[in-house]
Amino acid sequence: MDENLIMPRHVAIILDGNGRWAKAKGMPRNYGHVQGAKTVEVICEEAYRMGIQYLTVYAFSTENWSRPQDEVDALMKLLRNYMKTCLTTAEKNRMCVRVIGDKTKLDQDLQDRIAQLEEATKKNDGLHFQVAINYGGRDEITRAARRLAAKVQAGEMAVEDITEEALGQCLDTAGIPDPDLLIRTCNEQRISNFLPWQLAYTEFYFTPVAWPDFTKEELLKAVAAYNKRDRKYGGLKTE
Repeated sequence: MDENLIMPRHVAIILDGNGRWAKAKGMPRNYGHVQGAKTVEVICEEAYRMGIQYLTVYAFSTENWSRPQDEVDALMKLLRNYMKTCLTTAEKNRMCVRVIGDKTKLDQDLQDRIAQLEEATKKNDGLHFQVAINYGGRDEITRAARRLAAKVQAGEMAVEDITEEALGQCLDTAGIPDPDLLIRTCNEQRISNFLPWQLAYTEFYFTPVAWPDFTKEELLKAVAAYNKRDRKYGGLKTE
């Protein structure tokens, strides 16, 4: 690794291409999701070793409910299993895990597993790892606006007190710095309703590599590209 590379503090990743990767190998889409989950574990460890402090991944969007029911069921089963695996990994690597998104729409047993994972890891001082489940950026902002409206209605704050900072504190990512770098795999070049508020000044990096094939070397390529950007609003400093 190039010791001169400046690491982004927070990297967000849209995990794209699991299904296409599996199809290209003559395997069912769910096989790609399973392999993709294994890649998440590897990248969490590598990111922390590289000096990245925050990592946020897009696991399941609000729009993913419209996928075929068997695929949704398989993804939910995978997420349940991943919550168990993540707890073990977090204990070993002192990872602090947080799930963002509307958790109230998930089955109660999955909500319970998420709560257990967040409670057990909240004091860990390793990588801050955020998993977006049933997450949609517009939905997040809408829920934040409702929280602010409720505070105004209850007399807890005035309309004039609604600022960018106040709204930010009502988002799922409250207390987490905005991403410096967004990576999207499999050559798609859109944010797909992922962190639209938080990505206002984020650098984007798109790669043709499908998520199951994403490695430490690919992460380093993304960081190297980030280092070449001229950033005036956080992240790399111009000379």
